[in-house]
Amino acid sequence: MQGKLNEIDIRSILQLIELGQRTGELFVEAYAPQMGSFGTPSKIAAREVKSSGSLTGQFWIVFFLNGQIIYAADTTDTHLSRLRDYLRRYKIDTALQHLKVSSIAAVNAPEYGYLWALLENHTLTPEQGRSIIHNMVHETLFDLLSLVQGSFIFEIGSALAPQLTTLEINPLVTKVMKQVQEWNHFHPHIQSPEQCPVIADAVQLGQVLPTHTFNTLEYWTDGKTSIRQIARYLNRDILTVARAIYPYVQQGLIHLSLPDAGEIGNNRREFEKFQQAKVPRVVCVDDSVSIGKAVENVLSQHGYEVSAIDNPLRALSLVFQLKPDLILCDIAMPELDGYEICAMLRKSTAFRQTPIVMLTGKDGFIDRLKARMVGATDYLTKPFGESELLMLVEKHVGSGNPESFQSNPLLSDVLEDELGVKVAKSPSTPSA
Repeated sequence: MQGKLNEIDIRSILQLIELGQRTGELFVEAYAPQMGSFGTPSKIAAREVKSSGSLTGQFWIVFFLNGQIIYAADTTDTHLSRLRDYLRRYKIDTALQHLKVSSIAAVNAPEYGYLWALLENHTLTPEQGRSIIHNMVHETLFDLLSLVQGSFIFEIGSALAPQLTTLEINPLVTKVMKQVQEWNHFHPHIQSPEQCPVIADAVQLGQVLPTHTFNTLEYWTDGKTSIRQIARYLNRDILTVARAIYPYVQQGLIHLSLPDAGEIGNNRREFEKFQQAKVPRVVCVDDSVSIGKAVENVLSQHGYEVSAIDNPLRALSLVFQLKPDLILCDIAMPELDGYEICAMLRKSTAFRQTPIVMLTGKDGFIDRLKARMVGATDYLTKPFGESELLMLVEKHVGSGNPESFQSNPLLSDVLEDELGVKVAKSPSTPSA
């Protein structure tokens, strides 16, 4: 079962899965600019599209057993931030730092795998685990039931195992739909659960609120913590938090901003300064020697330090020695595929923030989703041209040294033969 959300809505899809008592996985991809629950484009999604140039938005996955929900997640959360937020409620969010999980759990559902590891080592109780999963499912359904544009695929298969709990679809969907409808009433003052409240007029707000209430509000409304995060920390739903701040947002005493908008600007400026002081190092892992050489030639001609590795097993040890700023990794390789390499690297603190871009001849919805699930940052489909490769690398690590660029006719031949693209010959950089 697959289709577009303008043909059938999420609620109907869930009802069909429940009626058929299906076991499997529902994959949903939002089109960008994503439409909010009010029928207007999401500003957050629009900003992401503008910066990335991508036409796809978020990915979600919901796991089912006999027509009931086992677990659900936003697969773009590759750093376990959601799980960390829920663990903070129990003051055990630091427990993830040295936790080991199986590679299978990391590939199929990393967040779920880590949650089970916490249960197995008795850091979490089963009751706490069930509560977290219920909240995660509820949160995911809120986003899905707010979607207007997107596509979906339901794949029948074996159930995610082991199961800690199952949730009936109909009563849960009915409850969440009511919350989505109520959330719409906050528009246009509150538009997204990802918006971050910050106090705009502390003096006036302090005059209308009791001291204790003001102090609590001041602690959470720091401009960096989203409405959704506050709800997680306080063990409340997002409607409760939104109702609490809504009157003050209306009065202009509390402002809402996009998540970490200021931090993003500061980090980008610092990153650009850092890139000016060093040559970005790129590693390309691809079992095709010719593709590795082509990528190596393109990037080295544009001032990047590049290493091509055609043995995926050897690549795992070499990346720790090379410490690259960006990793380009093919998916379909013998012995160890790109998904497995990415999942293994993401387990190391050294590579949790390093951009990992998948290079593959596949262009399917499921392949993009799997890449997201194992922690891939981006995706580049073969055949690709020199300009596409350069744009992607510049997007993630900045420019190389343009003065070192020289045209290379042999490079164009390799790209044309191996990748199936006609590459324009670039002129040499003129001398000063």
